[in-house]
Amino acid sequence: MKNLKSIALALVVVLSTASVTAQTKKVDASASTINWVGKKVTGQHNGTVNLKDGALVFKGKKLTGGTFTVDMTSLTATDLKGEYQEKLNGHLKADDFFGTDKFPTSTLVFKTIKTTAKDTYNVTAALTIKGITKPVNFNIKVNGNTATTTFNVDRTKYDIKYGSKSFFDSLGDKAISDEFELAVSLKM
Repeated sequence: MKNLKSIALALVVVLSTASVTAQTKKVDASASTINWVGKKVTGQHNGTVNLKDGALVFKGKKLTGGTFTVDMTSLTATDLKGEYQEKLNGHLKADDFFGTDKFPTSTLVFKTIKTTAKDTYNVTAALTIKGITKPVNFNIKVNGNTATTTFNVDRTKYDIKYGSKSFFDSLGDKAISDEFELAVSLKM
């Protein structure tokens, strides 16, 4: 009987230490950054877009989830000034590109996460732009209260075909790359 009590107590200790509860860490949207780069045959444009809200989920120190909402109306080019910046910003927000009047936000939801190294994870996520959801894959590094990643998005998968040589012939030096790059730094 004493032996049975010892086994039961050991089992309770093991189960209580094995079940680590998930902890959601809210991301500080005002301290976080999302930088973008869009390339074309004759050069590139770069800029920013603001995170509206987001959270990362951890079990212990291991990343297990994440959800984010991006304010697409904040999309702006930072490599131009004045009239040229206003024109590019207007075009990026128009239906040719992100259609921010109809689609003011985009979302990213982590679906699967695999540890690849200490504090580094490979994530497959559902990215929704213009109401279209497609999978994206990227590596993310978590260091203390900061998480960083850089990845490319194929805009044509979200019905953003303007200037794409994949859809239009004879664009010459007016062609715009199908992919744009996002460099994200999240502060918790």
